[in-house]
Amino acid sequence: MSEYIEFSWKTPPVNISGVILPKYKDHKEQLRVTTAQLRNLIHQCDDDELKHELRSLDDAKLQKFLYARKFDVDDSFQLTKNYISYKKRHPELFDEMDLRAPDIRKSLENSLPGVLRQKDRKGRCVFVFTGSNWDCSYTIDSIYRAFLFVLEHLTDHVHNQSNGFVVIVDWTEFTFRQSTYLKPGVLKLMIEGLQYCIPARFKGIHFVNQPWYVEAALACIKPFLHEKVKERIFVHGNNLSTLHEHVHKDVLPAELGGEEPSYDPRSFLETLRENVDGKKDEKRTG
Repeated sequence: MSEYIEFSWKTPPVNISGVILPKYKDHKEQLRVTTAQLRNLIHQCDDDELKHELRSLDDAKLQKFLYARKFDVDDSFQLTKNYISYKKRHPELFDEMDLRAPDIRKSLENSLPGVLRQKDRKGRCVFVFTGSNWDCSYTIDSIYRAFLFVLEHLTDHVHNQSNGFVVIVDWTEFTFRQSTYLKPGVLKLMIEGLQYCIPARFKGIHFVNQPWYVEAALACIKPFLHEKVKERIFVHGNNLSTLHEHVHKDVLPAELGGEEPSYDPRSFLETLRENVDGKKDEKRTG
């Protein structure tokens, strides 16, 4: 069995030995000092409009950017600026970012994305995308919005910030007609956001059962990817045993050759709804 059970919305003890730098006596001090340093860079920002928006971010939000850049303060500051700029340039992605938004809700009901109940053996949260579930009645933008929405909530928890995420895309029975809805402009927008703007660490991206036209699309977008990202993309075809070398089958659903039951999005949706409602209650009573 995997050593990490359930969605872990609450923060469990975290092994951050690979994150702590020698100059800090412990992680709490590292977090306090680097957050203060990041705040100092924000105060020095010479763009008044940008500074105002950056100063509105609370410490918990700023710390997402620190985790995403392994506590390099300068890189975290750049990522934070990129995030604010990205949101301003693409309000259509972030407007009505709510579980009640019809497109987000439908995407999640179709496992686009889904989130597995258990972490993998490295403690990483595992996303699954089931391509054949997309009936194209909503756009790829909506799938991206759903992904961003879920990431926003999952990165509220230190465990996920520290250990990062794994993405598995199952292309089984994904048709050529569906592939025509993978608009290059939107794919480029997604690459920009996930590489340069969104505070999340992706440790592996796995394609399984991909047809030739998906491989062709991947070849087109690879020039826009960082070398580190390219190294973390794995194309398995129908050989699920190579997938299991990276994500053990004890956490995977049956359709991915795993030992868990078939993925049921209702369980994750209910957990997500409870988490969203809980955050709203905290704001009302805070």
